[in-house]
Amino acid sequence: MLDDKKMLVKPLFINILIFMLKSEQIHLTRYLMKNSDSQLSNGTYNSPTYGSVTLLNLRKYALNFIESAPEYKYRLVIGSDSQTKNGHGVDFVTAIVIHRIGFGGIYFWKRHLDTKKYVLRSRIYQEAALSLSCAEEFLNLFKNDGISKYDVEIHVDIGSFGDTKDMINEVVGMIRSYGFNVKTKPASYGASKVADRHT
Repeated sequence: MLDDKKMLVKPLFINILIFMLKSEQIHLTRYLMKNSDSQLSNGTYNSPTYGSVTLLNLRKYALNFIESAPEYKYRLVIGSDSQTKNGHGVDFVTAIVIHRIGFGGIYFWKRHLDTKKYVLRSRIYQEAALSLSCAEEFLNLFKNDGISKYDVEIHVDIGSFGDTKDMINEVVGMIRSYGFNVKTKPASYGASKVADRHT
């Protein structure tokens, strides 16, 4: 009988612990997104095709690209990557990719230099928060164009191998909790290829 009680208490304790960790994770994400909003909204995006563009021009170029070949399928991707700068902060880059599946695409990117020191775990969370914030901004910009959360994928620079493998479940779960589809390496080209090119 005593063993049965122990067996019931242990899963209950584990579930409470998991709930507490998820709550902390949600608070951290909301804090990071709140502090990321102003970092993305200010200024312009860069494009190898169009140069420096405002958000309104980004919308115009993206819609023109899609409308120029409406018979194709498109994937709208947002991803962030970062690179430490020799102890002088971190260079974060967020990319918006309009991918014409099988036929190339266009992309826009924005840099944010942060002088704070980050450990790898907090850097990955900041990348995810910047991508989430950018996705919300993107959806707001395109809200009258028939684009919804279900059309947007968030790509994160984490995978099953390397230093970030232990973070996959929590980062993917965090992004899915906001209603977005998410891809990890090797499928997360928006973060690991496009954004990475500019860090």
